[in-house]
Amino acid sequence: MKCFQKNKLKRTDKINIIYAKYNMHHNSIDIYTYAGYFLRIYCAKAEEGLKTTPNSECALNALAIDKPLEYAQLYLEGNLQM
Repeated sequence: MKCFQKNKLKRTDKINIIYAKYNMHHNSIDIYTYAGYFLRIYCAKAEEGLKTTPNSECALNALAIDKPLEYAQLYLEGNLQM
């Protein structure tokens, strides 16, 4: 009997972020990269499919405003559900 192991692929194409800031006019996170790209994450779209409570929604809002880089990293990695 042979045992087969599943290969776990790691993501190697990471984006090198220089700067991220919350844009209150668009309710978005604006990201600037080393490669010269500008990315915009719309918070309403990013949080659309999440199951949230009032407390977790408040935590997401605080994270987006106070620590936009962490919010962007969580979203890009697919770990935004708290």
